[in-house]
Amino acid sequence: MLGPGVVGCGDARRPEAADTPAATATGSASSPAAGPTTAPPPSSATPDPAATPGSREALVAGRYQPLWPFATQAEAAAWQRAHRENGDDAWHLDPGRTALAFTRDHLGFTEIDRAVKTVRDGRHARVHVGFHGQEGTLVAAVVHLVRYGAGTDAPWEVVGTDDTSFSLTKPGYGKAVAGSPLTVGGRLSGVDENIKIQVRRPGAAAPLGERCCVPGGGEDSPWSAEVTFAAPADTTLTIVASTGGHVADVERFTVTGVNTGS
Repeated sequence: MLGPGVVGCGDARRPEAADTPAATATGSASSPAAGPTTAPPPSSATPDPAATPGSREALVAGRYQPLWPFATQAEAAAWQRAHRENGDDAWHLDPGRTALAFTRDHLGFTEIDRAVKTVRDGRHARVHVGFHGQEGTLVAAVVHLVRYGAGTDAPWEVVGTDDTSFSLTKPGYGKAVAGSPLTVGGRLSGVDENIKIQVRRPGAAAPLGERCCVPGGGEDSPWSAEVTFAAPADTTLTIVASTGGHVADVERFTVTGVNTGS
């Protein structure tokens, strides 16, 4: 999705076979996250220089588009106050559990059931999420999270994915979009791929728009499509593209974050 980054997708058709033990998630937000920590890859989310300090694009750890679970700093701060009082929803303090909840609950990719590896670097975390296939544990995406707010109990917020062989670069990360239909696109390495596109927002159970399926393949080949959706003004949107069908319904995915403007 978001400019240069690192994702575990070495095979042209299939996700990467993980080289570390995985912890299987039996649920979502309540599921355990696991995996050893290694040196972090480069940041994938390209900060928008036009983001206004104090806006929802401005996170303490840098300027990123907050995608999930909180749409605004006020929402994150409200959870933080409530957690200090009653200790509820402690999964927000675990980047692995947050990344899995984003993947399984928000995006609906229920086959992706484990945090294969979590890489933490200060207020940033990269969580390699994946599933078990015939060739072992496979990584579908690397989810990038940052701490949203101040203090050691600031919750983790998904801000994007780190991509290599499957990316979503249009529309630009953190940009305001004019509306529907929306042209989306990126680059893909693979064979006989069918790309599914969804437009989602925090708190909505169903996609706001969906397009299936766009054929793709080749080596670092461009792909593009239009998707229609309906969303209110000043809304955070997650654009997600996924592909699969060789060993699982969803084998790789990539996201970018935009907003509908005012």
